[in-house]
Amino acid sequence: MDWSTSYQAGSSSSQAGESTDDSDTDVDLPMRTSRGRKFSSASSNPHRSSMSSANFRAASPHQNSSGESSGGYRRSTARAPFTRSRSPAINPSFASHRHASPAGSPFARNKFIPLDYRSLLPAIFELHLPIAFTSYTWTVSLDARRAGECLIIIASLIYATSKIWEDTNFYSPHFISRQFNLWVVTETHTLAGASILYMLWVHNSIISSKSTDTSRPVVQPQNPSVSRRPGSPRIFDGREQRRTQTLIPRKKIDFGYVWMTVPKNYRDSSDDGIFTGLLFGPLVSATLLYHSLSLSPSSDPLPPGWRIEPPNTLSNARGHYTALEALILSRYNLVDLANLCSTVFLLHVCASWWLEGRYRGGASNVLDAERRSVPRSEIRRLTYFALFTLGTSLTMVALRLGLEVASLGIWQHLSYLEVAVISSFFQCTLYGAVRLAHRGFTLGELGMVAFGGTAMFMEFLNFTKAKIWPLTTPFIKTFRLPTPLLIFQTALVAGSLLTGFALSPLLVLSRSIAQRPVRRMKNPEQKLRYRRLLALGFYVGAVVIVAGVIGTWTCWCLGQRNPWLWVIFWLLEGRKKWSRPALLVYWGLLGSLSVAGWTRQLARSRRFRAWNNTGENLIVPGAGTTGTNVLESTSSSPGTGSGDLPPVAPLSGQLPTVPLSPTSSTTSGVSGALGLTFPNLPNLPQLPNGATVATDLLDAADKHVPTLRLNARRKFFHALTVVMFVPGVAFDPAFTHLCFSAAFALFTFTEYVRYFAIYPFGAAVHLFMNEFLDHKDSGTAILSHFYLLTGCAGSLWLEGRSSLVKFTGILVLGVGDALASVVGKRIGIHRWSPTTSKTVEGSFAYTASIVICAWILRLFGMVESFSTFRYASVIGISSVLEALSDQNDNLTLPLFTWSLLMLMGC
Repeated sequence: MDWSTSYQAGSSSSQAGESTDDSDTDVDLPMRTSRGRKFSSASSNPHRSSMSSANFRAASPHQNSSGESSGGYRRSTARAPFTRSRSPAINPSFASHRHASPAGSPFARNKFIPLDYRSLLPAIFELHLPIAFTSYTWTVSLDARRAGECLIIIASLIYATSKIWEDTNFYSPHFISRQFNLWVVTETHTLAGASILYMLWVHNSIISSKSTDTSRPVVQPQNPSVSRRPGSPRIFDGREQRRTQTLIPRKKIDFGYVWMTVPKNYRDSSDDGIFTGLLFGPLVSATLLYHSLSLSPSSDPLPPGWRIEPPNTLSNARGHYTALEALILSRYNLVDLANLCSTVFLLHVCASWWLEGRYRGGASNVLDAERRSVPRSEIRRLTYFALFTLGTSLTMVALRLGLEVASLGIWQHLSYLEVAVISSFFQCTLYGAVRLAHRGFTLGELGMVAFGGTAMFMEFLNFTKAKIWPLTTPFIKTFRLPTPLLIFQTALVAGSLLTGFALSPLLVLSRSIAQRPVRRMKNPEQKLRYRRLLALGFYVGAVVIVAGVIGTWTCWCLGQRNPWLWVIFWLLEGRKKWSRPALLVYWGLLGSLSVAGWTRQLARSRRFRAWNNTGENLIVPGAGTTGTNVLESTSSSPGTGSGDLPPVAPLSGQLPTVPLSPTSSTTSGVSGALGLTFPNLPNLPQLPNGATVATDLLDAADKHVPTLRLNARRKFFHALTVVMFVPGVAFDPAFTHLCFSAAFALFTFTEYVRYFAIYPFGAAVHLFMNEFLDHKDSGTAILSHFYLLTGCAGSLWLEGRSSLVKFTGILVLGVGDALASVVGKRIGIHRWSPTTSKTVEGSFAYTASIVICAWILRLFGMVESFSTFRYASVIGISSVLEALSDQNDNLTLPLFTWSLLMLMGC
């Protein structure tokens, strides 16, 4: 199957499942036992059974950890990445039998050389407590990485609440902050305690000590490369083998699930990340509250240097609240909202496990991709979820009523209507996101995304309520300052999602027609016409919704000012009249050059891809003309267009060959092949036209251009964020805030075009983005670029006053994360745990690089003076979380680092 057949109308799993990922990957044991407390003998010991030799078979590359075929492994063979670091024309099956000089063989560098890796933490923490007067022992067995991640987040949350209680006492005639702080600390600590109890509950067991054999079978390291797809040149990458050879597999017996969801709905991960989903929302909310409480009552809450009009305020019979007082009361509401969402989230997980335990009825049942408590019928699933959502929302309202009757101030800043709306919307977001973005989230990432969506939805409702009833609403209850920046962000982000929902019938039809083979259509000659009509309907509908519904709401919120004219005039209100247009030109040039350069490089690299009879990816530099002719002949067939790529038959027969030099060069993650000869080059002047000569010259030059690995290709965009966004954040943060929101909306529409195969750009967008996917993008939706943008923009969107904190996401993702990956892969030896390939050396590079860049910004006068010790301490803690967590660090690391920096006063 050629490269063009990988486009399955927007499916992102064609590439994600392949072994082209250079990032750190963990290996998982099959899920063996049910969860919770159980009485068992030695024969049912979960540790003995899960590590027995019978269960240590290597997983098929076409199955997930539960034995079911996953979305990322749909084909028996898959194309490997285009690389010139070695000759893939040599069949790996007999590559090991070649007798060549170690100095001259191109495989000499890839020969496996075992390294003496050392681990800082054990694989598992265990606690054995004998029960008095019985023959049973209570055992708690917890993965070291998961325990470390949980403790770091819980400790940070407790530190945030302690700062609120000890360091803040805001004076206001409208409320007593000390009393509010007491209940905020109480409810947050209750949530942290519930999380600890959940962690102990899911990892405990009671084992009979009479028949327990204290000897435990030795766990043999499992090489994850055995599960890589056949024909991938990366199987023979010595550096990657050295990093993953001694990893101890991790179990999945303690994964949690949202009600009526199954394991195959989630992204494959070594950790479900439930503590991230439970505690990140309260941590960010508590940090925002502390930041506003620490300000002087007479200070301006608008960050200094932000060229934007003051926030809106209300003055009526119910009182006059200043902008800062309204912001503080709104953030009390946000903390209650976060704790309510986490409570609902934990209730879903516990109820789901309880129901599953009732259906399984014993420890011998093995978890599979289809849980027994979840029916296979989609209608029944949706019905059960709707009933559970209704019951949970009513329970939360009743609990809120009970807390008020008992004179307890927990959730006191939420009205009964808000409790019902928040509970219902949060649960619907959980279920909708996990079903629409199939295999796109872990449980922790799902909880964070659902909380963020719920918070933005409540901001939208509260702002709209204040505009409808300005005389009866005491203050505008938004969690950020109610400036035009918030209005435009709500319009852009929420409006882009509303557009997709409103035009979903057209999008679904477009995807269905693009996926359907021509031979199965009644009128195959009309396929292109149908796709063009659907695309036209989508584009026209999007313009109508954006200019009509969203534009009207924005105009109303801006005080009947035209939003388009407002943006045009605001462009001229920077430091200089030309500064903001210059920023737009700068960003446009960098983005266009990057996309155009990668498009050309990837397109030319595909021209030299060919497939042999075994499905192995070959690089045949001399076959450029043949491959091009085949592609051109198929792409020009009737009934096809630029948005509909036809199948291309594999090339077979005699393939041209070129002599290869016996050596290769690999530096800095860039793989290049040297010594290629081009026998056609001397005859180029005799070719009939100059265009062909120029094309062949470019092709010949491309053969010498190094091709980056997947990890390097992805880190390129991380580095690009530094070059693009540092000037904007430094000189005009308010304008950059708005541009980040516009970029998020643009990404959303681009994903619509890619996933639903909107003519004529769907295939081009998919094929471009398909070259940058890793195992974390194995689902239907591609989310990494959303996470990267959100991580860089989060520090601005949360409106911190410190200039240094505004650069947090850019430095963490653009500098620290990229260098940690490079250094850890090159020289890393001391691993954090036997279950991870993250190294201490990589974490040190992460910390040092960010601190150095912060000092460079200080030398250039872009940030204020700061405490190097406190800043380095926060970055160091963040590096440990990055090493222990298996969640998408583009989303978690910037938010966590931002929270600690704000709490530490950096």
